[in-house]
Amino acid sequence: KVFADSFNALPGGDKWVDGAIGGSGDTARPIIISRTQGGNPPCATQFNPGHDADELIGAGLMQDLTDLATKENWKGLVRPASQLEGCTKDGKVYCVPVNLHSAQWMWTNRKVFDDAGLPQPKNLEELIADAPKLKEKGIMPLSLAQGWTVQLLINDVTVGVGGLDLYLKTYKDRDIAAATGPESQKVWKVLDGIRNMIDPKAQVPQWNDAVSQVITGKAAANIMGDWARGEFSVAKMAAGKDYDCLPGLGYAQVLDTGGDVFFFPKSKDAAVTAEQMKMASMMISKPVQVAFNLKKGSLPIRADVDLAAADDCMKKGLKILEDPKNILPSNRQMMQADTINQIADVQNEFFTNLKMTPDDAMKKIADIIKNAPK
Repeated sequence: KVFADSFNALPGGDKWVDGAIGGSGDTARPIIISRTQGGNPPCATQFNPGHDADELIGAGLMQDLTDLATKENWKGLVRPASQLEGCTKDGKVYCVPVNLHSAQWMWTNRKVFDDAGLPQPKNLEELIADAPKLKEKGIMPLSLAQGWTVQLLINDVTVGVGGLDLYLKTYKDRDIAAATGPESQKVWKVLDGIRNMIDPKAQVPQWNDAVSQVITGKAAANIMGDWARGEFSVAKMAAGKDYDCLPGLGYAQVLDTGGDVFFFPKSKDAAVTAEQMKMASMMISKPVQVAFNLKKGSLPIRADVDLAAADDCMKKGLKILEDPKNILPSNRQMMQADTINQIADVQNEFFTNLKMTPDDAMKKIADIIKNAPK
């Protein structure tokens, strides 16, 4: 809505028209690609950083934004540098990054722990220790949605419990020894404890439903990306007062750099091309970056904006990102979509099939990584 309102306010009288696709990004991406390849592209389209648009770029179907990026010095403004690099192919810029989203957060309802006579947990381990007492009071220790949120949880636990080095060795370096070694075994033991803590029947359909369970006090905590902050904001809850946000699940102070990027399929109409450039410029402008990210729950893509209105959680995230050593790549920046989907199938099965042992899941994922293209 922030982008739509900002575009509609630009000179020229053009209007933002939504072309929303129901479901998740996994549903939307193939439809967007099919439309663009079939000659019926949208004027602009959102993807996540990664390789999803590579085929369209290779086919010459995406607008080149290099001149605009050079004119506005995106290279000097966008941080971390990897975000713009992800939009750059063969030296040309094809998308505009609009935010930074990080997945490594645990969200807790402070009132739930106060009412239960428990101290506020400082990490995932303390939450797991509190689980029996929370259950006695009819509170779900940890809410969980279906589908991709399971992968997010598992990846977060890998980073938090196993450490950044294990995560990178496994998914970036494809180090099979690390993927099946002692640290990985420790991660899967914790995951086994988590799945036994969660009733599969209590899993809700969507991520925001799981966050809502924390907001309403039905659940004590949820592991979700920083976009959950927008849900707490809508509920008029204040960070550090009504709820807490624990980056790295309270362990490693690291965050990945996922987010949203916008591509602009090529058009034969010069007027459309001109509007695409205006939209790209608007999206990365200072006022829109502030307004959009405060609403979205994400972090701005540029470091030179006024964030006086930032809440405690946004400040935590910005502080962590000041040091490049604290930044880890998202899985889409390290692996092809097919590999991610194969791993996701195993991860989902692990959480729904208690007969699958942690060792079985760990070895299946190691085999996928071993045979995956680099």
